[in-house]
Amino acid sequence: MASAASAAGHPVRQSSFGMLFISAIGVVFGDIGTSPLYAMKEVFAGPHPLPVDRLHVLGVLSLVFWTVLLVVSLKYVAIIMRADNDGEGSSFAMLALLQRTLANRPKLLTIAGSLGVFAAALFYGDSAITPAISVLSAVEGLQVAAPELAQWAVPLAIAILVLLFTVQSKGSAAVGGLFGTIMIVWFVLLAVLGISNIGQAPGVLAALSPHWAIMFIANDGWIGFLALGSVVLAVTGAEALYADMGHFGRLPIRLAWYLLVWPALILNYFGQGAMLLTRPEAAVNPFFLMGPTWAALPLVVLATAATIIASQAVISGAFSVTRQAIQLGYLPRMEIIHTSEREIGQIYIPFVNWALMVAVVALVIGFGNSMNLAAAYGVAVTGTMLITTTLVSMLAFNHWGWRGIWAWGLVILLLCVDIAYFMATATKITHGGWFPLAAGIAAFLVMTTWKQGRLLVQAKLRENALPVVEFLGSLSERVSRVPGTAVFLTAETEGVPLALLHNLKHNHVLHERVVLLTVKVEAVPRVPADQRITAEALREDIFRVIVRYGFMEDPDVPKALANARRADLGFDYEPMRFSYFLTRETVVPGADSGMAPWRGHLFSFLSRSATRTADFFQLPVNRVVELGGHVEI
Repeated sequence: MASAASAAGHPVRQSSFGMLFISAIGVVFGDIGTSPLYAMKEVFAGPHPLPVDRLHVLGVLSLVFWTVLLVVSLKYVAIIMRADNDGEGSSFAMLALLQRTLANRPKLLTIAGSLGVFAAALFYGDSAITPAISVLSAVEGLQVAAPELAQWAVPLAIAILVLLFTVQSKGSAAVGGLFGTIMIVWFVLLAVLGISNIGQAPGVLAALSPHWAIMFIANDGWIGFLALGSVVLAVTGAEALYADMGHFGRLPIRLAWYLLVWPALILNYFGQGAMLLTRPEAAVNPFFLMGPTWAALPLVVLATAATIIASQAVISGAFSVTRQAIQLGYLPRMEIIHTSEREIGQIYIPFVNWALMVAVVALVIGFGNSMNLAAAYGVAVTGTMLITTTLVSMLAFNHWGWRGIWAWGLVILLLCVDIAYFMATATKITHGGWFPLAAGIAAFLVMTTWKQGRLLVQAKLRENALPVVEFLGSLSERVSRVPGTAVFLTAETEGVPLALLHNLKHNHVLHERVVLLTVKVEAVPRVPADQRITAEALREDIFRVIVRYGFMEDPDVPKALANARRADLGFDYEPMRFSYFLTRETVVPGADSGMAPWRGHLFSFLSRSATRTADFFQLPVNRVVELGGHVEI
């Protein structure tokens, strides 16, 4: 989903290709790279275990191979990564791209908007369950390495996860360089373990033929269909390839996938299958039984490190998608802390961090083991994949110009695969799959409520706003003028800000220079410096200034004004003579607000809980004046 690259903090334009390649392996592939820990175990020892015989082992391996080929190698790496918004990926990046592409098709744009927001919302459910299942499945290797310590798996997993969330405020720059190295070792180990076991039963390679998958489904019917809900665990984390494209670039991610990650994963899955053909009893924990007995404990340690890295990437991704949602107007302002002076992607959002920690710990305690968690895993993932395919199809036909039978055939094939896996995982809803789905629905309701509420507030403010021309005509020469520059922040580019009217009404003064300033977030990741500011002189002492940012940028109004040329602004920036006036809106739901009463009260609560405007726009606190105002919607 959204970018997790802040875990490593390596923006594309600041790092060498080799470093991008290594960092991509460490961050982008953490989730999908740890799937071998639990995917095969879930198939052959989960709630709907399959018989460990030749038909089922080869059938499952064939499904894994062709699913990874179609979903990851073809759909995400070859097709979806073409859908970059100025180099950026993620659901919000694609949504912003579609807003420009479908500008003349409002109905289709509305559908795309709802789907894009819901895909982003589902990521929060995935963000909670991924660290829980990854870390827990790794420490459960103690059942093989040190059975006497098996009862400590859950407490140890909780301790690791709590520590991981606790150190988030420090940033991950200090250890980010290790991520790639550790994950390269991890993928090499996956390949080595796989090859050594394939050598014991080379006949397992027959599963490369799709006829084994067809025979398996035809033979098992409904049970075979349910098995798809476990097979899909092999592709969880595929969305990260697209989400992290802006930080690492398309080429490093593609090369890392094709040259190392994909071969290592397939070799390991086939190695597990080969072992099951010779040792069916190993189905209880096939991954940790692949190596020699003496290597079990080191394998647990390395697997735990790999799952911590995967969890870090998902947590950082939650921070990133939250920032994008705030910038695009889908979430209220929150405190965003930068943990690195060098890397803009290194951010920390306290509310998201602690909310995720509570959810993750509750999942570990509530489900108790990775097998139960796996039974709940996949609903949010397959839902996001289905939405992504739908959105990229809209883009392909409306922007890329895809035409002909081949285009429709490819889209239908990918949609059929996604629908099959989504329906299979939907059967998990009653077994815990409701949690990520409920988290996604809750996040979607919050996002859409905030978006709709802000539109209603802005409409009400525009309705009641005094036109600038009328205001200028009403200014009397008898109004007292005071030295300095007053900057009135307003969300609108028309009319007079409420704070300016209140200031005149109560203080009966007007500064010698007045600036009506609006911050706008464009549907692009970043706005070039020469397009940051536009200014218009309404008269010689009153100016309207618009400061533009991309949805991947953090607004810093004083810095933007300081960097602007006098020719751009029309006046000199003198920070010690600037005072910032803000309207602190108190939203009151009306009898006919245009939204359901419960949503009106939710919006009012969110509005009261939002971070102060002064903090969000990084205004100097000793130069800010806030004036209150009621807005009834």
